[in-house]
Amino acid sequence: MIKPKRDIKLGPWSIKMPGSALARQLLGIVLVIGGILGFLPILGFWMVPLGLVVLSIDLPYLRKHRRKWEIKLEKRRRDKDAQPPSDQTQDDDPA
Repeated sequence: MIKPKRDIKLGPWSIKMPGSALARQLLGIVLVIGGILGFLPILGFWMVPLGLVVLSIDLPYLRKHRRKWEIKLEKRRRDKDAQPPSDQTQDDDPA
C-alpha cells in the first residue's frame, strides 16, 4: 500500500500534516465546518478549500479531483513558461 504524503505544499510553503489519518480527517472536517461559518469575524471562507485539500490526503474521491487540478495547473504553468515574451511596440500616435 502506498503511504500518502504527510505534508501539503502550497507554492513556496510546505505545511506538515499530522501522522494519524484520524487526526488529518478531523482537522479537515474542522476546517470545512469553520469555512462554512466564514461570515463570523475570526473564521473565513478560505478554510473550505484548505479543509478539502487536507481531507483529500486520505479520501480517494477527493484525491482524484485534487490530482486533476494539480495536473491542470501544472500544464497551465508550463504553457505560460513556454510562451516567448511578446514584443509589443506599438505607436500611440495614429498620425
